[in-house]
Amino acid sequence: MFRKSRHGIQIKTKEQIELMRAAGLVVARTLELLRKEVRPGITTLDLDRIAEEAIRDQGAIPSFKGYHGYPATICASVNHEVVHGIPHDRRRLREGDIISIDCGAILDGWHGDAAITVPVGEVSPELTKLMQVTEEAMWRGISALRVGGHLSDIGFRIERYVRSQGRYGIPPEYGGHGIGTEMHMEPWVANYGKPGRGPRFEVGMCFAIEPMVNLGTPRTRVLSDEWTVVTLDGRPSAHFEHSVALTEDGPLVLTALDGGASRLKGQGAAN
Repeated sequence: MFRKSRHGIQIKTKEQIELMRAAGLVVARTLELLRKEVRPGITTLDLDRIAEEAIRDQGAIPSFKGYHGYPATICASVNHEVVHGIPHDRRRLREGDIISIDCGAILDGWHGDAAITVPVGEVSPELTKLMQVTEEAMWRGISALRVGGHLSDIGFRIERYVRSQGRYGIPPEYGGHGIGTEMHMEPWVANYGKPGRGPRFEVGMCFAIEPMVNLGTPRTRVLSDEWTVVTLDGRPSAHFEHSVALTEDGPLVLTALDGGASRLKGQGAAN
């Protein structure tokens, strides 16, 4: 049923990419709703409940809930939490926080996965820049998806941009992944590295591209809940992610409402 590249990467047909796009739009609409709900005083569990209702109302299933025992619909990582923060009714957002919200959904057997980092009210200029750098790094990585290019081109573009913006940390243990009939598939997608290495891109490949960028050290640790990843120095981190398909016309951002058109315009091979 599914063709794979010689490296074991699932290749989707046009029709299958359309199904993935539908799942991606569920995630996109849910994250836009959550972005509007983020404010001082709301709890991360409140956001989780909103997300689950939104996903199910669209006829989809939350893909995180129950995944290897994960207990929630979203990952809600606040300030120094890098990824996999578990929503809780005692975690109330405060003015000046930032929150990374990672969300996944399954529709008709296909997965969508994306993440945003959102300011809570007014935040400091350094946090604003951290978010801007991380999001732009993601788009630089997405723009590397070109037929004939190599997997490592994604991480190369992400790292090169982040390094050009200041002294930020890129946690080496965490990165993106293939996506399709499963949330996490081959290959792993690093957020750093040299260009021109690894599998060549082919039309029909789909990836979740997700840089995580720390304001300080790249070093992290996992809390006793065995999920929440935090920065070792306690400084904030940001996380952005999109699921992307490589089509004959270039990258299609499955989890962006406009397919990525507004942000990919002008992103060229030199970026």
